[in-house]
Amino acid sequence: MPLQLLREMLHTPVLDILHHLKRSNGMTAGELGKAMKMSYMGVKQHCDDLVGKGMLDTFRRAKGSGRPEKLYRITTRLDPLFTDGGPQLALNLLGAAQSVFGETAAAKLLYTLFQAKSDAWATKLAAHETLEAKAKTLARLRTADGCISAVEQDAQTGTLSLVEHHQPLREIASEHEIVNELDCELIERLLNCEVSRTVEETSGLVRITFRLNPR
Repeated sequence: MPLQLLREMLHTPVLDILHHLKRSNGMTAGELGKAMKMSYMGVKQHCDDLVGKGMLDTFRRAKGSGRPEKLYRITTRLDPLFTDGGPQLALNLLGAAQSVFGETAAAKLLYTLFQAKSDAWATKLAAHETLEAKAKTLARLRTADGCISAVEQDAQTGTLSLVEHHQPLREIASEHEIVNELDCELIERLLNCEVSRTVEETSGLVRITFRLNPR
């Protein structure tokens, strides 16, 4: 879980607040302060700041007497902090497709997905004429898709490359090698050029280079 990893790296009240709220139906500043052994005002200040950023919202809970209590709860803006099992679910579905429809079923599904993505992105690249302009637009689209992509140009040859530092489909590609092939084909189709792919990995870092060779 990304939130748990953050808590191991950064011991801050904000992360502890989110940790407790995720495991509740909402908590008051007093309840959070008691659970965290922190002052009421200290917790309230952090919570109100998170409300202002859209990460928490508030609601009221009736008490036996007196004014209703104000509770804090997390909003959907924080969903990216929590894993959703996406890669494993995708692998299970692809495996099920192979079991039911045959060995080529997974490849056909992946091809269809990449084709749909290519068609959607093609309209966004259509306005550009040069390879560089198209590549920069594609880099922005792939970054939004999680690839951390940028265009680099060789100082001596002038050759352009798409350089990426994350592969969202890495787990799926490890089981279905066709993913890397389809990714190259997507780039070739959108940029109308030949693509060669190289991967460099050191510890937790990865650098994937798609060298763009005009036809």
